Amino acid sequence: MAYNWNWGVFLQVTPTGGEESYLDWMAYGFKMTVGLSLSAWVLALLFGAVIGVLRTVPNRWLAGFATAWVEIFRNIPLLVQLFLWYFVLPELLPPTLGDAFKQSHPVFQQFFASMLCLALFTSARVAEQVRSGIESLPRGQKNAGLAMGFTLPQTYRFVLLPMAFRIVVPPLTSEFLNIFKNSAVCSTIGLLELAAQGRQLVDYTAQPYESFIAVTLAYLVINVVVMAGMRWLEARVRIPGFIGGK
Repeated sequence: MAYNWNWGVFLQVTPTGGEESYLDWMAYGFKMTVGLSLSAWVLALLFGAVIGVLRTVPNRWLAGFATAWVEIFRNIPLLVQLFLWYFVLPELLPPTLGDAFKQSHPVFQQFFASMLCLALFTSARVAEQVRSGIESLPRGQKNAGLAMGFTLPQTYRFVLLPMAFRIVVPPLTSEFLNIFKNSAVCSTIGLLELAAQGRQLVDYTAQPYESFIAVTLAYLVINVVVMAGMRWLEARVRIPGFIGGK
């Protein structure tokens, strides 16, 4: 197959006006992917930690709420959830809030809906990791905390969670990586993240190989940085005798 390779296409000025190059488009998509994924990860970690803890408490109503959260957000496909947050939620909000959202900047609408979708979808998976980390601890740790006079919330805060979070760093690394890869789905509602910019570059230049090789390399860079950071964190917090400890 004869294919005209042209890596210089990234330095060409786009036909949309101004002095932007196709490389600028890719850089914008890269920054959007990183910003979206990191924002969603912070929320996912916060919600997931709370829900994971609630799944292990003796109160059946709180545990039932946490279980329902996990089952709902884990079992509904990510793309369906994205459409619900972007198209359906504004119609269910009070008219003032719904109208304000629909009249806001399109990029804000796309970013906010995408961030919320990724955060809640990932929070269900983080919650299960946190729950498994807590339940992997010897029961005597919880009993010892209560015997020392700690309340149940204090026992979780000072005894159980510091240990559980160290244990679940390796599986959380996978979830952290997944949130970057799942962000590509957000292009379906128009968000110009990395994958969407790659497709847009193909539409304008008809150079698909260069475009998607560049996108692939960008995702690899993100994943390598995340893996290196999480491995450093895992080495710093590992506990001898537990998962990953020596």
